[in-house]
Amino acid sequence: MQSLFSDKEILGDALASEKSATDHYNTFANECVHEGVRNAMLHCLSEEHNIQQDVFEMMHSRGFYPTPAAQESKVKEAKQTYSQTAKL
Repeated sequence: MQSLFSDKEILGDALASEKSATDHYNTFANECVHEGVRNAMLHCLSEEHNIQQDVFEMMHSRGFYPTPAAQESKVKEAKQTYSQTAKL
């Protein structure tokens, strides 16, 4: 039987779902009043980040999510920008 969706589409949907899940768990954790519930949300958030990384690595290894190397000048510029922000 032939799949209706390609691997790229399936993994892309999974990555988008994980990004959404981490966004929601982060919001839930920020709004918890009870420490036990907050810790549970933070645990779920961590697990979702791990899953998101796994999906990203699958996509990247298959060439579905190419990430070109950063130019050295851009890296230096970002370091300067964020080091100044950190000092504020």
